[in-house]
Amino acid sequence: MHQPYDTSTHPAPRAAFSLADAFTLRTALDALGGVRDLDTLDVACGHGGTAPLLARGGARRTVGVDSCPDRVRRAREQHAGADPAVEYVLADAADMPQLGPFDLATAVYLFSHAPDRTALHAMFRGIRANLRPGGRLLALVRNPGAFPRVDWSPYGMRILDRVPEGDAPLLRAQFLTEPPQHFEYREWAHADFAEAAVDAGFSTVAWQPSRTPPADPARDEAYWTAYRAWPVSSLMTCTA
Repeated sequence: MHQPYDTSTHPAPRAAFSLADAFTLRTALDALGGVRDLDTLDVACGHGGTAPLLARGGARRTVGVDSCPDRVRRAREQHAGADPAVEYVLADAADMPQLGPFDLATAVYLFSHAPDRTALHAMFRGIRANLRPGGRLLALVRNPGAFPRVDWSPYGMRILDRVPEGDAPLLRAQFLTEPPQHFEYREWAHADFAEAAVDAGFSTVAWQPSRTPPADPARDEAYWTAYRAWPVSSLMTCTA
């Protein structure tokens, strides 16, 4: 199963929506008191962006999981010899082995790439099975309903088409790199994510809106205000 990129190794790492994602996740981690002395898991870790952030934050153990051999290889090469170290494991999120237990799991856009409801529920179950009682999941998930009403082009991506099929519509989109890079994902409703989390055994599910970095000369407050009206993502927080 294809798993998505992570915010720090996205083809356009300075895209505004990616900056907002990273700021949202960091703010949420800070609100939880950080990760010092926690065992942490990053699912769909890509080339290694969030996982090293957790390790540098003082996590006792950090494991990154991805289903793509090339991404795992590149993550291992990029962070070879890094201190603190991160373990990178090749595994599908819908069939994840027992790697924990962990106190905290992160997932950036993982669930939007579940091809069907069975896989979506399996992803949540695999993460829940790897968390200690009281452990947290922080997941950035894509917001549904934007296409064709919202244009995210000023923020680094564009949706090209929406195809109703299967358990959730398929959205065809592109990162506005040079040249543009095409990708696809499923338009799951937030209620679908919540249902899967509860089915997996999470005791609480909550949502937080995307947070945006402080304004600067390149991106003023009006720019970020327009983004916050309909952001690319929301933060889903679940307690085991």
